[in-house]
Amino acid sequence: MDFVSPTVTNLIIFVLAIYVGYHVVWTVTPALHTPLMAVTNAISAIVIVGAMLAAALTETTLGKTMGFLAVALCAVNVFGGFLVTRRMLEMFKKKEKKTVNTAAAAGDKP
Repeated sequence: MDFVSPTVTNLIIFVLAIYVGYHVVWTVTPALHTPLMAVTNAISAIVIVGAMLAAALTETTLGKTMGFLAVALCAVNVFGGFLVTRRMLEMFKKKEKKTVNTAAAAGDKP
């Protein structure tokens, strides 16, 4: 593959990943959305580990700054994802029916 630039190859892979990702996300049924969000959060947690390793192995200030920025953005993504997943799971819980005490409703004091 000497006649194709690596930049062009990487760009093609990136565009294909966007296309496939778009179609995968929009064809997921709502019942499967929450478990997939949890898996995505786990993958983002793995990305944090990779960002920490990349930041630790660089020697330049720019590399360390970019590594720190990557770790910070991944952390925001993971924590925000867990909050959204928890909120979505709470939507599926059955709501408790409120019982009204008849004596208190009538204004009688015991």
